[in-house]
Amino acid sequence: MKIKSEVDFWSGVVFIVVGLAFAIGATEYRFGTSARPGPGYFPVGLGLLLATVGVIELIGALGRERNEDDRITSPIWRPILVIVAAVLGAGFLLPRVGMLITLPFVIVLTCFATSDFKLREAFGLAAVLTLGSWLLFVVGLELRIPIMPSKI
Repeated sequence: MKIKSEVDFWSGVVFIVVGLAFAIGATEYRFGTSARPGPGYFPVGLGLLLATVGVIELIGALGRERNEDDRITSPIWRPILVIVAAVLGAGFLLPRVGMLITLPFVIVLTCFATSDFKLREAFGLAAVLTLGSWLLFVVGLELRIPIMPSKI
């Protein structure tokens, strides 16, 4: 069988591998029932769903006509490194300085991943997303997320 779209083929492979890894990893947790799901219920279901999407994507990649735009090229490192730095920064900063400082920092940092970065738009986006996150997670869902820096 011939691969008609390299991008779709390898995307499908990645979806299958990640989905199955999550589903298999979640088997360590109690599964429960549909009426009373355990901690493994959601990750197993989500992992299997992701693997199914990967199979559909992979099959579609084998049935299309060859498209020269669908070839794998070298990675674009700037967005990859910026997003990894933002995730690591969020994990490090959130427990130390709180949500109201961490979220704007991470949002503005992720805006650097694109080449058409505009500082004013990034600050506006950071303000809206920080307010929305606070309203959703702290006010609405009453999660115990640190809001401001903890006492030193």
